[in-house]
Amino acid sequence: MATFISVPLKKSSEVDLVKPLSKFITSAYPAGEEQAEYLRAVDELNKLRKSAVGRPLDKHESSLELLLRYYDQLCAVEPKFPFPELCLTFTWKDAFDKGSLFGGSVKLALASVGYEKTCVLFNIGALASQIASEQNLDNDEGLKASAKFYQLASGAFAHIKDTVLSALNREPTMDISPETVGTLSQIMLSQAQEVFVIKATSDKMKDAIIAKLANQAADFYGDAFKQCQYKENLPKYFYFQEVLPVLAAKHCMMQANAEYHQSVLANQKKRFGEEIARLQHATELVKTVASRYDEYVNVKDLSDKISRALTAAKKDNDFIYHDRVPEVKDLEHIGKAALVKPTAVQVPLSQKFSDIFEKMVPMQVQQSLSMASSRKADLVNRLVGSLREATNLCNGVLASLNLPAALEDLSGDSVPQSILEKSRAVVQQGGLHSIEQLIKDLPELLQRNREILDESLKMLDDEETTDNELRAKFNQRWNRTPSGDLYKPLRAEGSNFRNVLDKAVQADQVVRERYNTHCEMIALLCKPESELSSAIPSANPAKTLQGSEVVNVLKAQLHQLDEVKKEREVLEGEIKAVTFDMTTKFLTALAQDGAINEEAISTTELDARYGAQTQRVQQNLRAQEDLLAQVQTSHQEFAALKQSNTEANNREEVLKKLASAHDSYVEISSNLKEGTKFYNDLTEILLKFQNKCSDIVFARKTERDELLKELQQSIAREPSAPSFNVPAYQSNTSAPAVGGPTPAPRTVFPLQPQAKPQPPARPPPPTFSSPPSSSSATASQTPASQAPPAASSNPPPVAPPTGPSQAQGPPYPTYQGYPGYYQMPMAYNPYVYGYNMPFVGYQGQGQAGYPGAPPAQQPYPYPQQPPQQQPFYPQQ
Repeated sequence: MATFISVPLKKSSEVDLVKPLSKFITSAYPAGEEQAEYLRAVDELNKLRKSAVGRPLDKHESSLELLLRYYDQLCAVEPKFPFPELCLTFTWKDAFDKGSLFGGSVKLALASVGYEKTCVLFNIGALASQIASEQNLDNDEGLKASAKFYQLASGAFAHIKDTVLSALNREPTMDISPETVGTLSQIMLSQAQEVFVIKATSDKMKDAIIAKLANQAADFYGDAFKQCQYKENLPKYFYFQEVLPVLAAKHCMMQANAEYHQSVLANQKKRFGEEIARLQHATELVKTVASRYDEYVNVKDLSDKISRALTAAKKDNDFIYHDRVPEVKDLEHIGKAALVKPTAVQVPLSQKFSDIFEKMVPMQVQQSLSMASSRKADLVNRLVGSLREATNLCNGVLASLNLPAALEDLSGDSVPQSILEKSRAVVQQGGLHSIEQLIKDLPELLQRNREILDESLKMLDDEETTDNELRAKFNQRWNRTPSGDLYKPLRAEGSNFRNVLDKAVQADQVVRERYNTHCEMIALLCKPESELSSAIPSANPAKTLQGSEVVNVLKAQLHQLDEVKKEREVLEGEIKAVTFDMTTKFLTALAQDGAINEEAISTTELDARYGAQTQRVQQNLRAQEDLLAQVQTSHQEFAALKQSNTEANNREEVLKKLASAHDSYVEISSNLKEGTKFYNDLTEILLKFQNKCSDIVFARKTERDELLKELQQSIAREPSAPSFNVPAYQSNTSAPAVGGPTPAPRTVFPLQPQAKPQPPARPPPPTFSSPPSSSSATASQTPASQAPPAASSNPPPVAPPTGPSQAQGPPYPTYQGYPGYYQMPMAYNPYVYGYNMPFVGYQGQGQAGYPGAPPAQQPYPYPQQPPQQQPFYPQQ
């Protein structure tokens, strides 16, 4: 009686997980032990997939453990990698479709981890059903294991039914559709209940309990049978055509079993008529199974047991009890008792699972960390920027007042010490040459970044153009996501990079204009002291001011300003040195709330970390503001005491310009170095962006080739020629159709060779320019009517089926056939018909492969722009 149904496994194509995942890790994590550990984990994940889905699996629990571990690892790793950006495509074949002669089995390729998880979970359910079917049901261990695995399979299929549409966001293949997996879940649940019926019977439990268990199993099988019978798509599978009779037979057998045990209960209650009625009903059920489904199940043992019980019951009732036998419809309904339910899918499914990416944080935490880092950088830049702005303001005010050079220039003929120090500082930093070299390098760096960005966007444009052309060519058959929709995030990112480059060009122009303004005075600072002294106009001495109270006050105030500026330098270093890790806080928030309020958490942490530094910055700025006000007041008194004339004014003006030129030199040099660093950093970012574009374009190319191959196979499976009516010369009727083309005469061998008539003259070949005349038709009919019906050693041709089939050639090589009919070529090839087949290009000799390795070039201090690649797609 124990005939159980198992589900075949899905088969997957090989997928390389190492390359895309390793590329993400190397780009997201700095080189070191942590990165190396994650790269080793990627290799382990790839090996785990090959072991779980890349080879045939034995029907053993160890194989199931591999699938469970791989499923758990997929669930654990899904939130830790940006799989939609990695474009990992997983290809799985339909488990039930066996394919056709011209094309392989139905398969679906999706860049979705949810799709991979769904297919792996399907295989978990399928393998669990196979392991359960292999158990020995003659002992308790086998019965318990079988029931456990059937319930696991039922739970796996039920979970797919609830999640497949949201996981795929498109129509799945028929084997994992909600209708199919719902039916499979019900079948597995029915078999688990049947196992409990077998166990209850072997344990010799009470007949009332066995009857309820069997009746519940019959109910489960009935539901599964209805789902198979009334779902439109399921009977198309040969698998379900074989399963359907088994389910019907199991339903009848479980019902008969329930009736048998209920009849025993009726006998114990002295209801002999009810006993006979139930046994008769059970007999009818097993007879139905034996007559209709005998090739699928063996019902002999159950039938014999029921037959013996019915014979004994009738004998006792006829001779002793004479109890009335009621109708089956009048019998009380048998109760039901369900001891099984689908095992809920709760990760981890494996008791031995350990996350190989345990130290890697989820993508949501990574994104929050990135946003928190951006907030921290904004705060640091704002504080440091305010400090530097205050320094520039202080230098500008002092330069406009010619301080401290005015205090040092009381002699009127020597170069002030502060000017000499500024001159030496400019010379030590490289003078004009260093700035000119930095300015010269900026356009090259800018052009490099623009070329990388243009090449990246060009790859997207070319692939999108090819996709649009194929979509216009195949219409609804080209059923993949449009490239324009898929590339929207990348194009937005590219537009952002374009805006960044435009702003950088404007900043470069501002720096260049400022350099042009001060380059003459900067060049003067680079000259030796003698030339610098001769270039500065002389003035009458103002020695009367030396040692005055105003000069001493100004010197003290300038000293205080120097202290304030030194404090700013220390404070800037402290602000940049603050470090803290938000990972723990974000992980805690994610575990507690299921989401991360990054803004609130980051703001609170930044206030706590930078609150003291922010207050010190404000105090420093207020102190400088007060000191500058005092310096300006003191300078007014100093200027009033100082003797003023034209020569002194000219000298003071030159000294102001030299001091301002030094400050401008320092700022311009800093801006140019920051600009160079900005362009080099942007080059690395743009190269990553280019790799991302290249990866998704390559993935789309692979997906395109797969889809083109499937379209070719589907076109090859279509009828090779239009259907047409059976020609008259191939029909069994002796007389040809009137008005049709005149067929060539047939050679007929009479039964009596003595009465052999002379054959008529062969008519001319038929033509299609005009219908044949009635006289010729009559002439052709005459010999045919006179010929006796003779048996021929060659049987007449059989009419081809009316449905679409492979067209056969005409029986006579001289006959040209009907209009619209294409003669089959001598060498049969299903791909030579007149369909407009899409051209699939292959890499020819000289065409760059993917990804292309850069050619050998001379060493260059910055990352090189990859060489111009040829288009990834053939030009059609």
